[in-house]
Amino acid sequence: MTKSNTLLRDTLITAIAPAIWGSTYLITTEMLPSGYPLTLATLRALPIGLLLLIMLRQLPTGVWWLRVFILGGLNFTIFWSLLFLSAYRLPGGVAATVGAIQPLMVVLFSWLMFGKAPRALAIFAGAIGIAGVALLVLTPSAQLDAVGIGAGLLGAVSMAVGTTLSQRWRAPVPLLTYTAWQLTAGGLLLLPLALWFEPPLPALSNENIVGFVYLGLIGAGLTYWLWFRGLQKLQPAAAASLGLLSPVTATLLGWLVLDQQLSPLQIVGSIVILLSVWLGQRAAQSKLAPSKITTQETFSLQTPGKQGCL
Repeated sequence: MTKSNTLLRDTLITAIAPAIWGSTYLITTEMLPSGYPLTLATLRALPIGLLLLIMLRQLPTGVWWLRVFILGGLNFTIFWSLLFLSAYRLPGGVAATVGAIQPLMVVLFSWLMFGKAPRALAIFAGAIGIAGVALLVLTPSAQLDAVGIGAGLLGAVSMAVGTTLSQRWRAPVPLLTYTAWQLTAGGLLLLPLALWFEPPLPALSNENIVGFVYLGLIGAGLTYWLWFRGLQKLQPAAAASLGLLSPVTATLLGWLVLDQQLSPLQIVGSIVILLSVWLGQRAAQSKLAPSKITTQETFSLQTPGKQGCL
């Protein structure tokens, strides 16, 4: 398989994760009890994380304890709490619009933390991605909420930092183990917050249970394994640009399942988003051109277990 075909395959596999994440808004609002963002985030992360740990029987060692809890806090504890809060207080599409700033934040943090100067094409791709999401979801009937918007923005920042660090800190263990570590750490950090700030869940219906199982097994275990796999094979900004597929999925599900209208402007927005994703991949590919890779970068790519040591 040629290098370009391998890159295309890795990109398509990684894209499955944000496409599935787009269903989070539908599942949260239609199948789960409302008013429990911390509890729902905990139940999404901790059970599947513990199950994987029991199966894999491998714990972090040394500096990886600290790194895992940092990444678990950023990718799950903070991000998911704010995601659920945003989903409750905003229409799903509006929440997705706010989160569309994430690719630009990844470009910024890669520059600030690791000295990876942003390319104009990557910045342009991120900007038109936000515009595309706005066209897709900001309909005249969309209602805005300051708390929901703030939660969405902070969640995007948290995920952007987590995405950047996840690409930098490549654990010397199988990817599924790395995923289990982060899910468990994020869930453990969420548990005391959920117990302290929220009342106990009411009796769960069969629909609630199905929703929790879906978000845990598919929306967490499977998708984050695919996502972390992508972060090991793609540039952070390229992977982050794929996250824009989430609002496209959310809008399509609203149209197909909830009988929401899909206007011509939203179709244009979807096309703009896909263009943004394509440009984001192009920007990353140009950055990895053979003539651009230095000796140090080549060594880092060949020794993922040692990359990013503090």
